[in-house]
Amino acid sequence: MSTVSAEPWESLLGAAHTMVSICDNVIISYFLVINTGQLVLILIALGEFVRRLRRASFAGYDDAATSTFTPPVSLIMPAYNEAAGIVEAVRSMLLLRYPMFEVIVVDDGSTDGTLDVLQEAFDLTEVEYVVSYDVPTRGEILSVNLPRGGPVPLVVARKENGKGKADALNAGINLARYPLVCLVDADSILDAEALLTVAKPFGDDPVRMVGTGGVIGIANGCRVVAGRVVEPHVPAELLARIQVVEYLRAFFLGRTGWSKIGGLLIISGAFGLFRRDAVVAAGGMDANCIGEDAELVIRLHRDMRRQRRAYRIAFVTEPISWTEAPTRLADLASQRRRWHRGLTEIMLKHWRMIGNPRYGVVGMLALPFYLFFELLAPLVELSGLVLVPLSVLIGAVNVDFLWKFLLAAYAYAAVVSLVSVAVEEYAFHRFTHWRDVWGAFVGVVAENLGYRQLTAWWRLRGMWDALHRTPPGVDAADPHGIRLVRPR
Repeated sequence: MSTVSAEPWESLLGAAHTMVSICDNVIISYFLVINTGQLVLILIALGEFVRRLRRASFAGYDDAATSTFTPPVSLIMPAYNEAAGIVEAVRSMLLLRYPMFEVIVVDDGSTDGTLDVLQEAFDLTEVEYVVSYDVPTRGEILSVNLPRGGPVPLVVARKENGKGKADALNAGINLARYPLVCLVDADSILDAEALLTVAKPFGDDPVRMVGTGGVIGIANGCRVVAGRVVEPHVPAELLARIQVVEYLRAFFLGRTGWSKIGGLLIISGAFGLFRRDAVVAAGGMDANCIGEDAELVIRLHRDMRRQRRAYRIAFVTEPISWTEAPTRLADLASQRRRWHRGLTEIMLKHWRMIGNPRYGVVGMLALPFYLFFELLAPLVELSGLVLVPLSVLIGAVNVDFLWKFLLAAYAYAAVVSLVSVAVEEYAFHRFTHWRDVWGAFVGVVAENLGYRQLTAWWRLRGMWDALHRTPPGVDAADPHGIRLVRPR
């Protein structure tokens, strides 16, 4: 009888062992680099906090609050089916401490009577209003409403539904009268001096400053009185606690670090301030992109660099805009899929900027970092969760190597998160009770026990959505024209 040689199978198995071992080493190196990068950004942010704390007593906010030289702001609040909370939200915005501003509410074709409750609460009446269509919109502005009897700086516009927040923001930009536009969500809660502090960089550097972003905090568990967070707390729900840690590490400290080195890519749509002329010159918000806030910032970087203009886009650490974090897995899954789909669309749209020295720190550092360590992170993490156990089973690596993976991927990440909590507490001490700090530490531990793996899967699905779905085209309504909106 003839025998089948085992050599081909041994060679194939050896090749498989080698390939899996190489993949494991790449994955471990990847996690070491990503966590080290986040730690470096946190340390840069710490240096920035120390510098700002030393200058806090000389900030001059009281002078800016009464000065006629403080640039006026148009605060734009898109609203779709927000009847339940829109009146309280508008009232809190009208009570912001700022010398001159207007609140523009854009009702994007709501079906729940959003406009009706605003008309009743603020005694609104339809008026003739000249709208300059400096940026394109899908939905036409149908009516403009102002308070009937007084000088309340409120404008409420009703428009056709434009199938997205970006279109409502563009309508608000067209309505805005002032040189700075502040973009906020209808469910955001701003600190009383938030607008004053986020606008200060424009007063300090009026020629170069193009955009500023503020801190986004999680309102779950906080004590809210009259539309203001008067007592911050870490939420009781474990899912929300984990998100507090995420927001501190990535959205607060990470963006502070990127801002310091000139590579800030994201200003949250929940609270961002921009020069109106720069936004108009860039074409307004991109209605074809889910992540319209980050896409606008990257487009501003691109345009300013191409025009060789000196400019600044900064992250301001003092002001706070509070928002409710998802407390149900289904809602969180939808949010993370949407965020990652938006990031994928942005990278596809601006791929020519990645690694391009023409765009400075943004092109050579920030965009490559977001590509490899944000966009591709869920793919690498899920691959590691499959390949590392598989390599142990087939004997490609030993158990000691598995521990190295766990230390690089999760223990190091937990240390980075703990440092984030400690730095924030040192710099701002927003939480007055030790149980809140302890709650944040619980979130640090829990983040690595299933939460990261779930969010990686949801983010991967968001990437798939972006790669396999064609966004609708823009049907611009009378761009770059002027129209008189008459009462019906």
